[in-house]
Amino acid sequence: MLLFRSEEHVNRWCDKWKQPQGAIISLEQQWRLAQSWYVDRLEIEWRRKTIEEIHLLWQELGFTSPFWDVDG
Repeated sequence: MLLFRSEEHVNRWCDKWKQPQGAIISLEQQWRLAQSWYVDRLEIEWRRKTIEEIHLLWQELGFTSPFWDVDG
């Protein structure tokens, strides 16, 4: 995950490094993602999230573009 000042900055970076543009999310969305993703990471019973759990999390966060497709 990379942080940029603006969408224009994203576009310049992608052009310079010949990379496709991925999803652009706000700092608030990034913070909500981090909180949701790592909330239980230090628990002894921690396990990886299932595909279904990831789909549900993406829906809750409003991540609906094809970029977030984890099914491959």
